[in-house]
Amino acid sequence: MTDDFLAKLSAVVKGSEAIMRQVGHTHDGHYDHDEEDLAALNAETPADPRDPGEAFIPASGAYHWDMAGAHRETYAGLPVAEPHVIVHHRSPDPWRFAWPLYDGDPDRENDDGSGFAAGLEELLGTVDGSRIQAIVVAGSGAPNAPAMLAANAHRLPRLRSLFLGFVEPEHWEISWIQQGDVTPVLEAFPRLERLDVRGSEGLRLRPVRHASLKVLRFESGGLPGHVVRAVGESELPGLEHLEMWLGVSQYGGDATVGDLQGILSGSGLPALRRLGLRDSEIQDEVAAAVASAPVVARLEALSLSMGALTDTGAESLLSGQPLTHLRHLDLHHHFLTDDMAARVRLALPGVEVDLSEPQPSLEEWRYVAVSE
Repeated sequence: MTDDFLAKLSAVVKGSEAIMRQVGHTHDGHYDHDEEDLAALNAETPADPRDPGEAFIPASGAYHWDMAGAHRETYAGLPVAEPHVIVHHRSPDPWRFAWPLYDGDPDRENDDGSGFAAGLEELLGTVDGSRIQAIVVAGSGAPNAPAMLAANAHRLPRLRSLFLGFVEPEHWEISWIQQGDVTPVLEAFPRLERLDVRGSEGLRLRPVRHASLKVLRFESGGLPGHVVRAVGESELPGLEHLEMWLGVSQYGGDATVGDLQGILSGSGLPALRRLGLRDSEIQDEVAAAVASAPVVARLEALSLSMGALTDTGAESLLSGQPLTHLRHLDLHHHFLTDDMAARVRLALPGVEVDLSEPQPSLEEWRYVAVSE
């Protein structure tokens, strides 16, 4: 690992605040905080150790820091490479880290992608690209990443996991994240097993066939209907985990229940075991459609969380097809009454039901967990 590359990577992390928060550390890896810092850290909710893609967890669960200050910024089970980690691995094994790529100034508009191209060349000139299995793309690099990574697919033969828009929500509103057409990475990397996309401004996807993909996640405050339809029209025979944060119309979330029909039929998703249709302002309508959806019968976990779910949607679930075969039903961040929440638990005694984060049942203001 060259000093020049370390310096550039350090500047990226500090300048953009996009990949993770540096709280401060000593050279031996221990973190120092004053009493005020420790009090604030103690007040935070501990990070959820589970990995998104293996379980449905709260939006904040994967990105919090623990009280010791040691960040839990990982992706696909790997630590994201950054100066604090790399300083102890002067010749790091590329296989052991998720490698960050960044495209210049996050406030720069009309970027031509040259920053991302230079960053990719720097990375591949520093570590062995043939052993990289995970990449996280932060900042304004997300729109340029799919095409450029696709053009360099021959140099990344073992890439299995890719996160487009890997920035910490506390420092970068999800609606600020620009995306582009993500189809090229699915076409160029037939062995890709996981694709996570955060942000939906400019996001595009064409229907594809991809035999290896196991996890597909879209985190957004407003997911376009054409992206939802494209997923439903794709053939993804190996996909086990599909997660969509549908969001609100104000931020581009114009997907309707009709747009979900391809997914709910399950015809192109024979291996699907975990389905999350989350963070929706039309969560009641989504619940009603799910209640009779063919794909549900083979699911192990279902998430209709983070949205504006009310007693109406819960009633649809209870009066629809049986859900007792589920291992986990995630309804956290909801607007159910206490009586309805009790009915749901009573109807599903063998199911792990998450009804945490109940919200005030105010008809005039029901909000999703993530929008802006």
